[in-house]
Amino acid sequence: MNPLALWFHKMGSPPTFYRLAGRFLPWLWGIALISGAVGLYGGLVLAPSDYQQGDAFRIIFIHVPTAWMSLFVYAFMAVNGFIALVWRIKLSETLAMASAPIGAAFTAICLATGSIWGRPMWGTWWTWDARLTSELVLLFLYLGVIGLYHAIEDRRQAARAAAFLALVGVVNLPIVHFSVNWWNTLHQGSTVKLFGPSLIDPRMLWPLLTMAVATKFSFAASLLSRARVDLLELEAGKDWAREVALAEERTP
Repeated sequence: MNPLALWFHKMGSPPTFYRLAGRFLPWLWGIALISGAVGLYGGLVLAPSDYQQGDAFRIIFIHVPTAWMSLFVYAFMAVNGFIALVWRIKLSETLAMASAPIGAAFTAICLATGSIWGRPMWGTWWTWDARLTSELVLLFLYLGVIGLYHAIEDRRQAARAAAFLALVGVVNLPIVHFSVNWWNTLHQGSTVKLFGPSLIDPRMLWPLLTMAVATKFSFAASLLSRARVDLLELEAGKDWAREVALAEERTP
């Protein structure tokens, strides 16, 4: 077995993953909290007011990063679901299902902050706009995956069934992303560009990107925390899981 394949095989081992995840967790939470504090301070205090929206635009520093994460987490869930269906890797099943509630939370926050932002800008809490509607469909897909996973008693069979639903829902991701280009919508187009200059003041851009980093690290920390608990439950009959449980009982 070549070194790369050996590394993946080792990382896919539940006890190895559990141990390494525990080591990374404090660092991930620390980076998430620090970058979140810096990003919020930059966005709420240092960034100038928008020339049209005034200070109401500052909700962007929560709304946009959570919108990005709603798509990112779903793609992560679908990729792990695909691996779980094709190669039956237990860790991928666990990661896919552990990420679903986190993605649903990001999507719900995105929709809530979007509604709060839309009320003074558009004069309504909700409109059946292409971007808003497709994002709502994304939330329903997350809830469908979570519901299907908990509806089947066999955990591994449930994970594979939910992973299949997650893969079907991937078709909604490009609809969410490109909806502002494909249809005439109230929602503004992208102002942060991967290629070419961004259409946003640099004093607003850096806090936004810092908040994006914070949400990425908070997702990673939340995911590892949930995955460790799920693996312990799934592997409850194994020696390593018993040893972990006994060690935690001895810890004062």
